[in-house]
Amino acid sequence: MFESFLHGDHASAPTDFSVVGLAVLLSFLLGQLIAWVYMATHSGLSYSRAFVISLLLLPVLVAIVMMVLANSLVAAVGVMAVFAIVRFRNVVRDTLDTAHVLAAIVLGMACGLQKFSTAIFGGGVVAAIVGYAWLTSFGRRRPHDFLLQLQWSRPVAELPELTAFLDRHARRCVCAHRRKAVDGRATDLAYTLQLRDPDRADELLRELAAVPGASEITGIPAGDESEP
Repeated sequence: MFESFLHGDHASAPTDFSVVGLAVLLSFLLGQLIAWVYMATHSGLSYSRAFVISLLLLPVLVAIVMMVLANSLVAAVGVMAVFAIVRFRNVVRDTLDTAHVLAAIVLGMACGLQKFSTAIFGGGVVAAIVGYAWLTSFGRRRPHDFLLQLQWSRPVAELPELTAFLDRHARRCVCAHRRKAVDGRATDLAYTLQLRDPDRADELLRELAAVPGASEITGIPAGDESEP
């Protein structure tokens, strides 16, 4: 019985697990490369950590699918039919949920086609990748860790002095919002900062309060910008 799990892939040719392992490893590394490129180049508010993790899972799942199908047209039609039924009956909005559904379908099909070894190996790999993403918080992106709001009563031409002050405390400083205050005599400003030392945020606020022209100062730690 145990031997059937270790050598249970019924196909026209025996399974070479050194090739299987190489295919899964290479697909994982290429998926991680694509995920890192996405994380580095994405801009806007639609960034999703779930989508990043999906970029890790999908290449591996597709590699396992191709090994399970093994040039079988019937199996290929079967996996597409099952996936279409699931998509028709359930609207899956999260790409990571879709990847989990695809994993369940592929592993179930591998068992049904008596490819027990590939099912066990593939299931372990998928579980390991999900665990790796969860333990390392892979895909989280935090370009700033502090939000600062204040009023600037001095002329706008003197804002470089404020920027120079903030640059001493922050590795990265971006003016996210600027408009005239209601009274028309001051300027409302909002900055996103990546602090050099997040534990010294209170010190930043105290020193900023002493800067001439700065008032109505508030600062809060920023959360992760991505969707969970």
